[in-house]
Amino acid sequence: MGKLQERLLNHLEKIVIERNPYYASAGHLFAREYIRSHFAKFGEVTTHEFEVNGNKHQSLILQIAAKDSKQRSPLIIGAHYDTVPGCVGADDNGSGVAVLLELAEYLSTHPTKYPIQLIAFDMEEYGLLGSAAYAQKLKQEKQKIRLMISLEMLGYCDRTPNSQHYPSGLDKLYPNTGDFIGLIGSIPTIPELIHLQRHMKSMVPCEWLPAGWRGLAIPDTRRSDHAPFWDTGYKALMITDTANMRNPHYHKSSDRLETLDLEFLTNVCQGLITGITSLK
Repeated sequence: MGKLQERLLNHLEKIVIERNPYYASAGHLFAREYIRSHFAKFGEVTTHEFEVNGNKHQSLILQIAAKDSKQRSPLIIGAHYDTVPGCVGADDNGSGVAVLLELAEYLSTHPTKYPIQLIAFDMEEYGLLGSAAYAQKLKQEKQKIRLMISLEMLGYCDRTPNSQHYPSGLDKLYPNTGDFIGLIGSIPTIPELIHLQRHMKSMVPCEWLPAGWRGLAIPDTRRSDHAPFWDTGYKALMITDTANMRNPHYHKSSDRLETLDLEFLTNVCQGLITGITSLK
């Protein structure tokens, strides 16, 4: 096991616990504070607080400066840390959070040409509420961003034929084996989708899908924290193992650490690092 895989596993062993904000509030708090303490090793951590039905929730933000002083719009990379009730959420979305934490470590010592905001979103499972609140804040403040990337389930791989399923019509266009990582973006992100695929495919099989009309034509393409950014006019894309179209443990108590393919997850993380650091 390589060092990157060891670090990802270490994060997963800490955060793969029930962490629903209402039904497992202690686990939810532990996961949030674990993320905060790891982020804090690499810079100031700010909190975006938002309210849902009178309850206050927090998304955590780590800002990483660009490698030069030129004024550029930031790149946002996010992953949600909440789970559905009764689920430890190894793939959904412990895998995404583990990669987000690893990106914090790498990008803080290997800055890119863009300033970066790494965000751990809360309340994704209740309707993308944390990301919607943040996207709305950016819009109200008239802030520009380079791109938003949502990390949504990155660790499940099934190399048997016919293990991969799709929304109606797409099965004719894409492989039926669930051993690839999917890149899903709006039409304006096609250059970024092509860029990321080109840089990631040497590490892991990679397929991309452009979703028109903010994904409304294929509603399954909207099932993560990138969708509120689409809706507020920002460029955004999702990186995913395609959730329940491949993973039989989706939103079940069986979504556990032992079901993940750590080599696959590590390759996704390494491919992402290469793709993100070379964005033009």
